[in-house]
Amino acid sequence: MSEILAGTRHRLVRMSGRDPAQTHRASTPLELLFDLAFVVAFGQAGDQFAHALAEGYTAAGVVAFVFAIVGTCWAWINFSWFASAYDTDDWFYRLTTMVQMSGVVVFALGIPEFFASIEHGGHVGNVVLLVGYVIMRVALIGQWLRAAHQDPARRRTAHWYVVLVGSAQLGWIAVTVLDLDAAAFFTASALLFTLEFLGPVMAERKTSGTPWHPHHIAERYGLLAIITFGEGVFGTVAAVSMLVEERGWSTEAVAIVVAGLGITFGLWWSYFIMPSGPVLARYRSRAFGWGYGHILLYGSIAATGSGLHLAAYLSEGHAVVGIPGAVSAVAIPVLIFSISLFTLYNWLLHEFDPFHIALFVGTVLTLVAAVVLAYAGASLGLCLLVITASPAIVVVGYETVGHRHQADALARILAPR
Repeated sequence: MSEILAGTRHRLVRMSGRDPAQTHRASTPLELLFDLAFVVAFGQAGDQFAHALAEGYTAAGVVAFVFAIVGTCWAWINFSWFASAYDTDDWFYRLTTMVQMSGVVVFALGIPEFFASIEHGGHVGNVVLLVGYVIMRVALIGQWLRAAHQDPARRRTAHWYVVLVGSAQLGWIAVTVLDLDAAAFFTASALLFTLEFLGPVMAERKTSGTPWHPHHIAERYGLLAIITFGEGVFGTVAAVSMLVEERGWSTEAVAIVVAGLGITFGLWWSYFIMPSGPVLARYRSRAFGWGYGHILLYGSIAATGSGLHLAAYLSEGHAVVGIPGAVSAVAIPVLIFSISLFTLYNWLLHEFDPFHIALFVGTVLTLVAAVVLAYAGASLGLCLLVITASPAIVVVGYETVGHRHQADALARILAPR
């Protein structure tokens, strides 16, 4: 479909599919507004995770956090890929998107109850959470039905999505109605998420697929990463605010400010090293591994913010964990982020660079050093400053040597055929 003119948005526009080669395709104001709803969901999950860690409910907190993050990311991913292919930006599309946003808000409102129920065992408080999730997904089914009606060339693809997404939602509704204990709930959830994840793979590969835009989708993923990085900034502010309130400004407070912002900025810089758009434009089949892998990446970013928030609880004296626990709560997510980033980068380019091994080993050793220092009695601020050096190794390595390696790799894989 040709680029939509502003004047046509006052009436319904035929949902015939966007042009995947459209130039200067950027995120719309509606997409940016939609993303803001997810700020709440990430914020709720991060805050509840930090609280669980502070109270000593580590295992329960990890399980609940993973579920909340996977549900949040999956709803966003499905909307974003559909929008990349079919965004008409007419009044009906906007209203349907508003319904999905309301589902995000309901989902976020259910996160605290969900965490509390997992921490205390027994009945899982999932009703509000899953109602919000189903609202998001059912609204998307409505969008797919519209695409099936108005885009005959891809009707079979749209029907695949309707059937598979709809089947999963029937399962979630059943889980919502049944009074399941934690074991039964998470077993059912694992099966339903497996069905959810298989849906796009089957729909895209068994049909002609959807006309998603590679550069647009790369920008969308980057924007959600930026939103998630906001959790790191929030965690830093929370930690320093509580520390200053308790003890006033000190070297420790300054160290935490520098470390929190440094970690967040370093992870941001590292993420945007990936040349996602150009590679996806040439190799569309690599989108699944790249797109799904971001769930772990987003989760690690949000968990890093939770770790910094845990440092706030520790500074206030409201955490059962000590400095080693708080440092580990930051170092482990940063490690997961590094593993995810290196894996996604190599998957995207389909080339192995030995230089990456040196960078990865450097990041791991730095994180291990921070945890060892914490157990040796070093201050929280010093340990967090050491963690800051972990993403900095990747950034410095790329800016001095790695950018040339990347340019050579891109020249090879993007060369005219």
